[in-house]
Amino acid sequence: MMSFNRIVRAVALVATGSGVLAAQSLNITQPKLKSKKEQEAVMAVFQSPDPAARIAAVENLLTKFHDTEFKGVALYIATVSAQEANDAEKMIIYAERTLEADPKNYAVMLMLARNTAQKTREFDLDKEEKLNGAEKQANQALGMIPMATKPRPDLPDDQWEAAKKDFLAQGHEALGMIAGVRKKHDVAIAEFKLAIENAAQPDAGTMVRLGQVYNTAGKYDEAIAILDKAMSTPDAHPAVQQAAQNEKRRAVDNKLKGGKK
Repeated sequence: MMSFNRIVRAVALVATGSGVLAAQSLNITQPKLKSKKEQEAVMAVFQSPDPAARIAAVENLLTKFHDTEFKGVALYIATVSAQEANDAEKMIIYAERTLEADPKNYAVMLMLARNTAQKTREFDLDKEEKLNGAEKQANQALGMIPMATKPRPDLPDDQWEAAKKDFLAQGHEALGMIAGVRKKHDVAIAEFKLAIENAAQPDAGTMVRLGQVYNTAGKYDEAIAILDKAMSTPDAHPAVQQAAQNEKRRAVDNKLKGGKK
């Protein structure tokens, strides 16, 4: 999962002529400020130091300025902040509100698809209904991203292409997670590999997911190789490092046992 700072860069946080930090939502026109008070409320959203403070600032903005053109952007920031705070329920609420304000926000579609895949269990009675919905969202986002235009003309082409690659990687990761729940291991492996190979900044967490599927499929050498890569990824979160170590240990043990799990 991308950090808040990477998410903000991906949606091209910019400084307007008035000095306000203003983010463009994906594929919409530049929002405009209508007053000094609205400017201050928008600045508070982007300058808040942690997820709880950002969410509070978003609610303050939307409460005081019902017609703000920053509604979609602000709700997206609240969605990302709720995810960063590991509050899945609140993330879903803000994600749905974001799509009401900005139906083409493919980043939020990907967040919802990944969350659904992560929360769906093998014996859920509505498993296929949930997975079909998540698959539809992921594929819809993947279809939109390649044709997405730059949020602003002066954004360097290489930065925009890198952002799109990371979003595409998230889409393939979501499809890999969905395939994993369905126990379609070959499909999951192919999707996770696409996510890793095509990302501008390959994610160690995706490597761990790929290692887990390799383990489940009995491909222990492949599992060990990708998990070693995950552990050597710069700036990987300690929890991801630990998960990679644990999964590698399982792969090594299974290989020593002759493939008996």
